[in-house]
Amino acid sequence: MTDATKCQLHDTQLEKWLKNDEIATAEAWLEEKRRELDPERWCVLLSNWARHLAFADRHAQAEEWLRSGVRQYPGNLELLGRLAELVKIQGRTREAMALLRRAIAVASDDDEQCFTQWLRLSALALSVNPPLAKIAAEQANELLTRLKQTSGMSEDDGSERALQLELALANCEAHSEKVSVAEARYQHILEQQPQQLGALQGLGQLMLQHGRIDEAIALFERLKAADAGQGYGALMRVRRFPGDVETLNRLENLARTPGFEGSVRTGLLFQLAAAWENRGCYEKAFALADEANDAARRMLNYNADQHRQRCARIRHAYPKTLYQHRNHSGVSSELPVFVVGMPRSGTTLVEQILASHSAIHGAGELGTIPQLIAGFERWERRTGSGRHYPDCVDDLDPTVLRGIAERTLQDLRAHDPDAAYVVDKLPHNFEHIGLIRLVFPNAKIISVRRDPRDIAISNFLMDYAAKHSGMGFAYDLDWIGQQLTDHNALMQHWHAVCPGEILEINYEDLVDNPEAGARKMLAYIGVDWEPQILDFHTLDRSVKTASVWQVRQPLYTSSKNRWQLYSSHLQPLIAATNRPMRSEPIEMITLPVPGLLNTGVDLFRRGDLDGAEYRFKQLLQHAPDHAAAGYMLGVVYVQKGSLVAGVKLLEDALQRCPWNRHWQADLAKAYRLTGRSRDADALTVSTATVGTAVAGRPTDDMRQQSNSGPVGLDYLYFSEESACANSGPSSPTG
Repeated sequence: MTDATKCQLHDTQLEKWLKNDEIATAEAWLEEKRRELDPERWCVLLSNWARHLAFADRHAQAEEWLRSGVRQYPGNLELLGRLAELVKIQGRTREAMALLRRAIAVASDDDEQCFTQWLRLSALALSVNPPLAKIAAEQANELLTRLKQTSGMSEDDGSERALQLELALANCEAHSEKVSVAEARYQHILEQQPQQLGALQGLGQLMLQHGRIDEAIALFERLKAADAGQGYGALMRVRRFPGDVETLNRLENLARTPGFEGSVRTGLLFQLAAAWENRGCYEKAFALADEANDAARRMLNYNADQHRQRCARIRHAYPKTLYQHRNHSGVSSELPVFVVGMPRSGTTLVEQILASHSAIHGAGELGTIPQLIAGFERWERRTGSGRHYPDCVDDLDPTVLRGIAERTLQDLRAHDPDAAYVVDKLPHNFEHIGLIRLVFPNAKIISVRRDPRDIAISNFLMDYAAKHSGMGFAYDLDWIGQQLTDHNALMQHWHAVCPGEILEINYEDLVDNPEAGARKMLAYIGVDWEPQILDFHTLDRSVKTASVWQVRQPLYTSSKNRWQLYSSHLQPLIAATNRPMRSEPIEMITLPVPGLLNTGVDLFRRGDLDGAEYRFKQLLQHAPDHAAAGYMLGVVYVQKGSLVAGVKLLEDALQRCPWNRHWQADLAKAYRLTGRSRDADALTVSTATVGTAVAGRPTDDMRQQSNSGPVGLDYLYFSEESACANSGPSSPTG
């Protein structure tokens, strides 16, 4: 019996045991085979077992087995690749990227394998780290050149790999809005392979995003001929539904064909729900959407209670009094315009109307504000404050806020240097209006409202790329109801904090009378009426949101009162919205004045040790575990000659931030001053080994710290690069 035949028999046996729910038998047999087979063959067997488990919606068990295999055989590319695929499907993209980096390190001596792993990393990184995606594709390009030179690769094999590389580069260019370059690359691939799935899908999506609907549909028709599932799915996303029930039934069977995603293909089920709704079969449509949502929820970690608590904390952190004490915060620029609202409330329509004006640029869902918040979180981690956003907002002094605002304005201007206004339409910025008012007190904010039942149904029948991040709530009517309630509570709070400053636009009113709504918004922003505004659907710009197809159509009213088609299924939504709002009591440290750490560092630099000591002690009185404040107080004590007390503070600070090698170096110097040379030598050796991660690559945080400038008792690890005394966490990079 050949090895291939044995492998097939083993695979069939595992599948049978799983089908009969004889998991214990299968696992015992696998352990027995591990002792019999060579490592490579056993890893293939384990990978197949994990695949079967995933097909049966047992993703947690599959991951457990794969991790066990990787621990035992850390250099096995089959297991690393399978584990990366599994965690990516579950929404942990960055973890999957780390696994592929490990695979690249393992395959470093095998150019062919390394080429494949770089391409996989490029595809995976595209949505979360586009620069890395481009770097990975370029690394693959270098490897392909070397392969052609050294391996005697055949022309056919070289051409296939060249097309794979060309697709990766095309995807990167498309994501970077280099439309003509991306289009040329896709077309080049299709000239060589007219049915190349990735190129048909990528070019079709690019055409769709830029309003070239007919070209997109033609490409999706070609995709359908090559792969029915992908092609019909793409066509249904642009409302081109199959005309016969037989095709819909075939696609439904295809959607229930098990794959690594699980027992069903949720995306195709969502599209089929839309197709049946289009035929007027609403019960069938809801049943398919319900099945798709149920399958998606199995891999979501959304927690409605945690979201409610976070919203309550945001309201607590941004009282009206906060702004009364920060009259000169941020910058007065009116460049940013923020369009906010629940997802599927009409924010894309509003942005498209605004962007039709010659003075206004619609930049899409920028993520500008969430990036700022991520910067705050990194800053608090680096200083070891023990605080998080939004608690830390009371520490943003005017200088810090101006630095944040100026750098954000630079990023916004880069989208269109000639625009008088730039629109960021990330819907969930309704959670961050408080921060927006601090950074840009004169920014215009437009809040879009819509019948909550229509919002709920529109979300429940939609599949989101961001399901594992901000859009997880959309897969359960109860969760949607709670999110709607949280949204209402936040908007009531913001209207109370800044009365009359936020413009409310009703979606239904806008659809009924678009000119009146458009005039109202333009008057609020402060620009004159222009006649082309009402031809917004012809605007030549990229749209990447879930509304990409709708905004290319003339205004229609069919989406109004859509909820009535599904009224018999709305009880979970109604119950959730009527449930009393409850959250845990908020305990939040409140600093007496902002910028105590920055002020103390500034005084320390100027040689005012007494003034610096007072500020650091004041901060520690309110935040006793603040590592950077304790560290700086220790530095002050050492310079004043109180060595024992100073060393104790430095030790405590380093215990809270053990990764900070510059603090280690300072503590080593302090040890020498006290005659503890042995402790200093040990710490110096430890410092020399800090800063490496998997595969010898520095982590992001460590990389930031390693570029931080001079080390010594008269410097802070963050003082030069981040300009703590001048601007604090003044950019999204922290």
